Amino acid sequence: MSAFNQTKGLKRIIKTLSYSKDGFKVALKEPAIFQLMMLHLPLMGLALWLDFALAVKMMLIVGSFLSLIVEFFNTALEAAVDHTSMEHHPLAKIAKDVGSSAQSLALILVAVLWGMAIFG
Repeated sequence: MSAFNQTKGLKRIIKTLSYSKDGFKVALKEPAIFQLMMLHLPLMGLALWLDFALAVKMMLIVGSFLSLIVEFFNTALEAAVDHTSMEHHPLAKIAKDVGSSAQSLALILVAVLWGMAIFG
């Protein structure tokens, strides 16, 4: 166990939930995450409202959650890279570009899932 985190049991779970709440507060202030929330929340509502089979609804919602999760990680990666150094470095560019590519793939997945749900 890390020297920084000696908390165990229920107290650790409570602390973790507090850190998660703090993470959500910060994340929602990030424009990229906020914009994706404004895209995915209506999509998830639409998925639940439309007359799709339960499995289709589940896949559409999972796709939206996956895209949001990828953006959370991408934002964290960008913050870590920027914290390390603000100067341009080829490895920093690779890290940021790959994170952005992951989000692009997640959005393509959402589009494919919606296409399959509507036209399949």
